[in-house]
Amino acid sequence: MKTAVIAGSTGLVGKQLMYKLLESNEYQKVIALVRTPIQIKHPKLVQITIDYEKLEQYKNQLMGDDYFCCLGTTMKKAKGKEAFYKVDHTYCLEFAKIAAENAASKFLLISSVGANASSSIYYSKVKGDLEEAIKKLKLPEIHIFHPSILVGNRLEFRFGELIGIAMAKTIAPLLIGKLKKYKPMEVTKLANAMINVALQPETTAIKNWSYKEIMSVA
Repeated sequence: MKTAVIAGSTGLVGKQLMYKLLESNEYQKVIALVRTPIQIKHPKLVQITIDYEKLEQYKNQLMGDDYFCCLGTTMKKAKGKEAFYKVDHTYCLEFAKIAAENAASKFLLISSVGANASSSIYYSKVKGDLEEAIKKLKLPEIHIFHPSILVGNRLEFRFGELIGIAMAKTIAPLLIGKLKKYKPMEVTKLANAMINVALQPETTAIKNWSYKEIMSVA
C-alpha cells in the first residue's frame, strides 16, 4: 500500500488526481499540500497546510512513495514574470528536492508541450529549465507529462482560455502527425495517465510523456 504526496491538489488536474488517488485501492494515504484547508473529508486524506516559501520545513510531514507535482499558474494570474517563475519553477523544484530527500519511488510532473530551456518563449523556457533541474536530482524515476491545452471545469473564469479551447477543439481533427501533440486534453485523461504510470512496475528511467503516450496509458 502506497502513500501519495500531491502539490497543487486544488488545481484543475490536481483535484481530479486527488479524487482518483483517494478511490484507488493501491494507496493507503494521500497527503495534499494546501495553502488553506479544503472542504473534503476522507479517511485516507491528510491535508498539510503549508507556506511554499518555507517548503523545506515541512519535509518530515511529506514522507511518501509517489510524488505528484501539479503546480502551475499563468502569466496573467501571476501578474508578472517573477511571480510566475516562483510558482512554476521554484516551488516545483523545491517539492522535487523534498521528494529526493525523502527517498521517493517516483516523481511525476505536469509540464507543457513545447517546454525547452533554449526557447525564446518565456513560458516554455521556464518549463524547460525546471525539467532540466529536476533531472539532475537523485530520483529513481522521473515522469514528465507534456499536455497542450487542458480541458476541464475551472473555478475561475478565463475568457481567453475558453476561446482558445473552442478553437483548439475545432481544429483538433486537423492535428495529425507531428501536430497531434497540440490537441486539447481532458484533465481526467491526464489524471488517469499519471496514476497508471505511478502504478507501473518500477524502472530506472527519466521518461517524457507526449500527447499520444499519455492518451495510450490513460
